[in-house]
Amino acid sequence: MKLYPLKFTPVFKYRLWGGEKLKSVLNKEYSETNIGESWEISDVENGETVVAVGSLQGKTLQDLIKEYKGAFLGKAVYEQFGNDFPLLIKFIDAKTPLSIQVHPGNEIAKERHNSFGKNEMWYVMEADADAELIVGFDKKLAKEAYQKSVVDGSILDLMHHENVAEGDTFYIPTGRVHAIGAGVLLAEIQQTSDITYRMFDYNRVDAKTGELRDLHNDLAIDVIDFECHETYKTSYATKKNVSNTLVHAPYFTTNLLIIEGRLHKDYSSLDSFVIYICVAGALELSCNNETFLLKKGETMLLPAALEQVELKAVSQGCKLLEVYL
Repeated sequence: MKLYPLKFTPVFKYRLWGGEKLKSVLNKEYSETNIGESWEISDVENGETVVAVGSLQGKTLQDLIKEYKGAFLGKAVYEQFGNDFPLLIKFIDAKTPLSIQVHPGNEIAKERHNSFGKNEMWYVMEADADAELIVGFDKKLAKEAYQKSVVDGSILDLMHHENVAEGDTFYIPTGRVHAIGAGVLLAEIQQTSDITYRMFDYNRVDAKTGELRDLHNDLAIDVIDFECHETYKTSYATKKNVSNTLVHAPYFTTNLLIIEGRLHKDYSSLDSFVIYICVAGALELSCNNETFLLKKGETMLLPAALEQVELKAVSQGCKLLEVYL
C-alpha cells in the first residue's frame, strides 16, 4: 500500500486539572470529563495512536515503521531510532494549574526507566486573561533552599511566572522546572516519553482516587537546573509563507508557517518525516493528486517519502507548526 498524509485517532487522557477546551475549542469528540491531554501522534506504551482513515487505517506507528522503515521515518531517522518513533505530539488544556514538575534527560531516563528523556516545547493556542506559565527560577537557587521551599510550599514564590497569550512559545529542556497555569490551551512537542517528576501539587486530592498524587522529589533533585536564565520565552519572526524558526533543538525542529494563499513545500533535501499541527484556521494539503483538509486542532504526518506538497489556506490567519527531525 502506498503512503499518504496520515491523520491519527487521538488518545484522550484524564487529568485532574483538565477542562473542556479540547472539546469546545478544538472540536475533539469524547464523553469523559476532565480530559486534559489529547495525544495526537503517540508511540508511548498504553497510549499508541492509530491511523484514522484511508488504506492504512488502524495501523500504529510501530506497524508503519516496521513495514516502510526509512520511507516512513526518513533513512537517517530510521538508522538512529530503529522501530521507535521519536516524538510525541499533544494538545493540553489546563483548567487548573499543573503540578510543579521536571523531566529527566536521556541518560537518567534510560538508566531509571528505560525511556527517552523528555525535552519539550509549548506553543500557546489560547489563554484566558491573566493566564500564566511557570518556567524556571527568578534567581539561582541552592539545593538546600529548594528542598526547604518544597516542604514549606514556598516554591511557587521562587519560580518565574510569565503571563501568556496566543503565539507565545517556550522551550523546556530537561532539568527546567515548569508548570502550565490555569486557563492555558497549548500544543506540545516532545520526545517520546511519559516520565514526569512531580515536585509540588498544591496538596490536591484526585477525585478519581480520593488520594493525594505521588511526589517524586527524591528523583527530581538530581536532574533540576537551579540556574536563573535571562529569558525563558522564545522570540521568533512572523513572515508569511516561509518556515519561521521556533525551536531548533537536538531532539526536534519546529517552525511556524503562516499561510496566505498557496505555498509549495519541497522536502526532497530533508531526510525525515514531517508533522503539521494546525494551530489556527484551516488549509487544504495536496499531495500525489489527492487533497486533504487540515483544521485547527488537527495534526497530520507526512511520511518521508512524500517530498512535495501544496498548501492552500482556506481561512484567514492559517497557522501551522512544522515539525521534523
